Amino acid sequence: MATISKRSARGAAERSASPRKTSTRKRPTAASKIPYTAEELLRDYRQMLLIRRFEEKAGQLYGMGLIGGFCHLYIGQEAVVVGLQASASDKDTLITSYRDHGHMLACGMDPRGVMAELTGRVGGYSKGKGGSMHMFSREANFFGGHGIVGATVPLGTGLAFSHRYNEDGGVCYCYFGDGAANQGQVYESFNMANLWKLPVVYVVENNMYGMGTSLARASAQTELYKRGESFGIPGLQVNGMDILETRHAGAEAAAHCRAGKGPILVEMKTYRYRGHSMSDPAKYRTKEEVSKMRKESDPIDSLRKVLVDNKMADEAALKEIDREVKAIITEAADFAQQSPEPDPSELYTDILVEA
Repeated sequence: MATISKRSARGAAERSASPRKTSTRKRPTAASKIPYTAEELLRDYRQMLLIRRFEEKAGQLYGMGLIGGFCHLYIGQEAVVVGLQASASDKDTLITSYRDHGHMLACGMDPRGVMAELTGRVGGYSKGKGGSMHMFSREANFFGGHGIVGATVPLGTGLAFSHRYNEDGGVCYCYFGDGAANQGQVYESFNMANLWKLPVVYVVENNMYGMGTSLARASAQTELYKRGESFGIPGLQVNGMDILETRHAGAEAAAHCRAGKGPILVEMKTYRYRGHSMSDPAKYRTKEEVSKMRKESDPIDSLRKVLVDNKMADEAALKEIDREVKAIITEAADFAQQSPEPDPSELYTDILVEA
């Protein structure tokens, strides 16, 4: 077999530890020690709030007819990407599916450019030609936004291959949903990733319903963190509604990959408050279920309580963060509506033509 890296493939045949499930940790109280600083958690709080307010505004603009096509909101799932990306470096790459606005913002992409792309304006990240599901930023190492279910997994595996081949120390964070977890291409990718010990964190965002069908009705094996077991890929199952849990899992997963141990699979058990997309009335679940999740497990409210109870911030400081975030989102929405539409000549740019 030809070598796949500039350095020896020694150890490529070694098998990783058997899959493991993370232990459940009690939510910290004022009497317990939190392994993160107030600065770190306030940054997380601001980032999650930025994503929440952005998505709320996107939903509003969609209702006004200013955003067309598909629009999949991330409301409720903010702790997943914010917690995981807290351990990312500037060498790492990220790729995700069509529920992607939160991932873009977590990568540091400008809310104005993201919102302008949603409204189809030239100031958007894809010049207004990509819309909600097709944005990229090489500067932020964000490789999409992909509308094809499960496609992020082989593409993310390729990004991880690039990290290993170039020996740049980077890790690919590859996100996909529980609805994609039964795709054949996912398991072909798992096989190659562990065979070649590629540095990739596979993240399955299990929001329980795929598109409109519950996981229990669509999957014979509902514990998705075990899906890499036959390939020797270790797995973590995490409470994706708790930023402290997702931060811990992100650090563990990143350390695993950076140590040259190959891929790791992280199942984030999370929940979206809106339907699959803006056109989905979500009648497959009850209002009581959604209300209960919001009341008992909201990631932003939970972190707010931790911050206040542990005297890391007071209500006045948190309200000021909210005011700052709302101002950013208002500016992004204004920019998105004032930016001009693409010139007709843009129809003929960014096109690959093969002879």
